[in-house]
Amino acid sequence: MSLRYFAYGSNLKTARLVARVPSAEPVGLGWLLDYRWRCNKRGADGSAKANIEPCPGARVPGVLFAVDAAGFDTLDAYEGGYRRIEVEIERAGTRVAAQTYLSERTLGDERPTAAYRALMLDGAREHGLPASFVAQLVRLAVLGPGDLAGRS
Repeated sequence: MSLRYFAYGSNLKTARLVARVPSAEPVGLGWLLDYRWRCNKRGADGSAKANIEPCPGARVPGVLFAVDAAGFDTLDAYEGGYRRIEVEIERAGTRVAAQTYLSERTLGDERPTAAYRALMLDGAREHGLPASFVAQLVRLAVLGPGDLAGRS
């Protein structure tokens, strides 16, 4: 049985997601309604990771993937510090149910590592996400050398 997964961070990059969950196949672009995109989830290394938070009227671009049920067990293990939630995605004028991840474990400093930002940018460009979202990622400040010392 295949379920839908909505990616909005580093899992936008198909190769990264497929390396983790081989059953994952991109279905197409979609919008998560009534949430806003943030980069404020505290990663295990102390850096910021992509996250979402409820925000009426906002919307987050991303990619829907088909993932088998067993693949979600694997993905859950990779997505430490997040909890999987069911959401509604707008796609091509219709709404579809999907699973995605949200974290309440947040930072005030929204700077990811340069490598993490590169994964998000690669995925956003790979799937043709809106230029405004790509520009938001490009503008996202990254941690410099030594910034992670003592943060984990």
